[in-house]
Amino acid sequence: MNTRILIIDEEQEFAEELRAKLAEKGSEVYVAVEKMEAQELVRTGKPQLIVLGCIKPRGDAFKLHQWLKKTPATSTVPIVVVDVPIEKQLLSGWRRDEGMRLDVADYFYRPLKLPVLVAAVEKLLDKATRKIRVLVADDHAVVREGICALVNLQKDMLIVGEAVNGQDAIEKTAQLLPNVVLMDIAMPVLNGIEAMKEITSTCSDVKVLVLSQYDDAGNIVASKEAGAFDFIPKKSVSSQLLEAIRLAC
Repeated sequence: MNTRILIIDEEQEFAEELRAKLAEKGSEVYVAVEKMEAQELVRTGKPQLIVLGCIKPRGDAFKLHQWLKKTPATSTVPIVVVDVPIEKQLLSGWRRDEGMRLDVADYFYRPLKLPVLVAAVEKLLDKATRKIRVLVADDHAVVREGICALVNLQKDMLIVGEAVNGQDAIEKTAQLLPNVVLMDIAMPVLNGIEAMKEITSTCSDVKVLVLSQYDDAGNIVASKEAGAFDFIPKKSVSSQLLEAIRLAC
């Protein structure tokens, strides 16, 4: 699916040139020249990134920024601000006090080279739309279901598969190429420690997080020696797991 970008700027030539460059990269790009038009496009288009330039009257861009941050559909959407040249700021563009109150992903002054802006937008889009691929390995179906439900609630995570034992985890890691494997220790056929040794030796890009009710020092040390990125007691899953997954990537 194409990524959706909204450009908001009164300078139509700049907006059209940027739209064309981003469209060449495969994005679906919308352009607005004033606040109400931008708000309508947000409601109908649900952008995944917003380039917020300068619009009239002065101050409307900041009001729009505040609205975007309060609107659920765009509260976490990356915003890139493109301001007027510094020497023109006394009369137009973003006021200094507004700039100090912004929550944006990047900030540029004109004149700027479009390839620089396009590269910044692409980098932010990749971060915003990328999902961490997660494989859950546990022999208890109820535990797997609970972990999957928690992970699937996260916008930046995706469950790509489930494994019921250590050997299954090795095979599905090779097949599904997850970023993170959540690994139980006590499993049939092949335990989590042995499975982890195989995964970390053959799939160097995959991070393994151990989830176990057996959180004694011996299992923690054995997990680290086998290549675990982190060890999380099952009793603490809800408070530590999501943070650990994000840190692993």
